[in-house]
Amino acid sequence: MSRAQISALVCGIGGFGALVAATTSNEWKVTTRASSVITATWVYQGLWMNCAGYIQACRGLMIAAVSLGFFGSIFALFGMKCTKVGGSDKAKAKTACLAGVVFILSGLCSMTGCSLYANKITTEFFDPLFMEQKMGYTYNGPTSVMSSRTKYQGGEGDFKTTSPSKQFDKNAYV
Repeated sequence: MSRAQISALVCGIGGFGALVAATTSNEWKVTTRASSVITATWVYQGLWMNCAGYIQACRGLMIAAVSLGFFGSIFALFGMKCTKVGGSDKAKAKTACLAGVVFILSGLCSMTGCSLYANKITTEFFDPLFMEQKMGYTYNGPTSVMSSRTKYQGGEGDFKTTSPSKQFDKNAYV
């Protein structure tokens, strides 16, 4: 029983550490702005670089998850049978159960925050009217895949390069 409790405590503290690392990370959103392969740049954005409404909600959920994870770790430490702190076995069992509930709430908060952020990013990416995300997708003239298409013209026996259609301008997904 003691091994299971210690391994559960280690997993809980490891999850708490991963949650803190994910919350402070600057790689929540990565945008590439490439005009060619040589001059490609990547822009990294985290929860702390912007003040949009949904980012503030995600930030609040992640901070709540970190706080709950911290208190869950403390409760789990006091609720273990091998510790001398915490009172009787009945009180320790209640404390360990409370730690489990707090860890579950922490996981739900972090999962909700990450899902909200991912949903917003994918919605913005696939929205044809949202231009900020698509700045890196530019039309590069003859080097573009879309302009290098050819079509056969009648019975002339040669291939002529066609001009790209107007829907593939500087904001095309190429």
